Amino acid sequence: MNSGPGFRRVPAIDKCFAILELLAQSKEPMGISDISRNLDLNKSSVFNIVHTLRDLKVLENQPDGKSVFGTRFYILANMAGKRSALIQTAHPYLEMINEKTKLSAFLGLRSDRRAMLIDKVDSAYGIKVSAEVGMQMPVLAGAGIKAMLAQLSDEEIDEILGRTELKRYTSHSITDKAAYKEEIIQVRRQGIAYDREEYIEGMVAFGIPIRVYGRDVQAAIWAVGLTRQVPDSAIPELIELLKGISEEINYRLQ
Repeated sequence: MNSGPGFRRVPAIDKCFAILELLAQSKEPMGISDISRNLDLNKSSVFNIVHTLRDLKVLENQPDGKSVFGTRFYILANMAGKRSALIQTAHPYLEMINEKTKLSAFLGLRSDRRAMLIDKVDSAYGIKVSAEVGMQMPVLAGAGIKAMLAQLSDEEIDEILGRTELKRYTSHSITDKAAYKEEIIQVRRQGIAYDREEYIEGMVAFGIPIRVYGRDVQAAIWAVGLTRQVPDSAIPELIELLKGISEEINYRLQ
């Protein structure tokens, strides 16, 4: 359909949306050849479009070279009000965490070694810890990224740590790679991640792994507050709440 005088349809955009629709319908990640064959498109055109979408983080590259939806896709979906199943499912639980604990609650996805914030509830209860949707947390900093990395295999964790220098943000930061990996393994065993003033002095955080679409995407929810907001006596109840939420969301996303 012609949209008006002088209108000329852009074939590259048609191809781009055809690729996105194909990936949305596919139950598995797809490579360049898979996409080219399914859409009967020139492989070089698919290559250029897919790599452009990867640069924009609309798609992300898997270790086998195949593509899945990336962090920017989820952010755009949220900002447009057409929330992904993940955000739609998780948001009421962010509200629950914020209301019951008075802590700020965040939802994020792994973007390589960073946590990308895609949703939040940080209504003020006297104290407000805030961050903007789309913000990327620093490399391997905080409970959120620990909860995401805990969903990877030991080999994948080793690969990430092998190309990372652990930064000292505070006197509590873990800078030894073996100790950091053990911390991630503990998260895998216990189902809960901790940040004990490791990223920001005076701040604590608790993270829970959220399993999305098998192993293609690693997500997490984390609750953040001042140390004085979370006395030792309150930690067991907080952990029980968060682990229960993790189980409920993971069940709903199956």
